[in-house]
Amino acid sequence: MESTYLPLADCPGPAAAVAFDRIAQDYDQRFTDSLIGRAQREAVWKVLTRTFRTNDNILELNCGTGEDAIFLAGNGISVFALDASRQMIARAQQRLQHTAPRLPVVFCELPTERIGELRPEMQFDGAFSNFSGLNCISDLRAVASSLANLVKQDGRLVLCLSTRFCLIEILYYLALGQWRKALRRCKGYTKVTLDGVEFAVYYPTIRQIRQSFAPNFRLYSCTGIGVAVPPSYLETWARNHPRIFPLLRRLEELLATMPIFRSTGDNVLLCFEKVSR
Repeated sequence: MESTYLPLADCPGPAAAVAFDRIAQDYDQRFTDSLIGRAQREAVWKVLTRTFRTNDNILELNCGTGEDAIFLAGNGISVFALDASRQMIARAQQRLQHTAPRLPVVFCELPTERIGELRPEMQFDGAFSNFSGLNCISDLRAVASSLANLVKQDGRLVLCLSTRFCLIEILYYLALGQWRKALRRCKGYTKVTLDGVEFAVYYPTIRQIRQSFAPNFRLYSCTGIGVAVPPSYLETWARNHPRIFPLLRRLEELLATMPIFRSTGDNVLLCFEKVSR
């Protein structure tokens, strides 16, 4: 695999990329290696291993520090992994060199909004985005259009986005009397500040996401991530309750695919297939 895309003039990266540049050094400690982060990621991995097969060639958007790309490559899947954050890509490359440099992974700095620059001859068996990277995108239709040109017929997408209605978050902040935080997702848009950098975050509904990816992709599966397992900012609570947390993980397995419950978690994992037109 070659990390080639159509050369355009350099443009400033999105604000979210600047924010993640600043936390790249500590991201794995904050989330990847946390109890909650590991539990949520393993739930995503179960779906990934059912969706993609050995020898598939996958495009990953918003790859972060490369944890998912290296997992997929370890299962015999080639991954072309992109991220808008230069420092995240640097961390991902370091991780690859330290763990298994021969794995079929290429990391490339490229924002999701610019995947249309990828050369049209680059065709993938599927595409994947984990943990809210697409929530930083204002126009999912443009992303879907670009993916339609890059993903082969009958290819699949696995997309993990933050939900608009996270029940645990709402109850947690209401209990603290912080009703603004409790309802911050409900209007579908907010601004967040990460390490001193402010950027926009969008919370589309499942219906809106499905409509954005139609007619080229059909939604066929929906799984809740973080339905019973709490959001990552409750990591201290999880570590202080070592007996309760495993029970929540088991409860999550029961609720994750049930109607209503599956759309009330911290994230939702949506699987699409490309359809003939």
